[in-house]
Amino acid sequence: MRVVLDPTSETSPVSRARASRPADLAGKVVGLLDISKPRGDVFLDRLAERLTARGARVERYRKPTFTKPAPADLRAEIAVHCEVVIEALAD
Repeated sequence: MRVVLDPTSETSPVSRARASRPADLAGKVVGLLDISKPRGDVFLDRLAERLTARGARVERYRKPTFTKPAPADLRAEIAVHCEVVIEALAD
């Protein structure tokens, strides 16, 4: 089991099970979350093209700033509408 640390001021690591992954993304709703770092949108544009070509439906989301966690309402919207989420970092 890998240890993943939460960068949002986690003081002691908590064990978390990995989320299950779908075998195929065709027909799935994939959320692409841009964390608002420079050029993240460029990466996500290309990724959206490739996912769409493989049969996924892509929904785009953007955090107001990369310096803070995504607002609760944005996280809730993504959870309701998406089956898979990819978060992009760039610079």
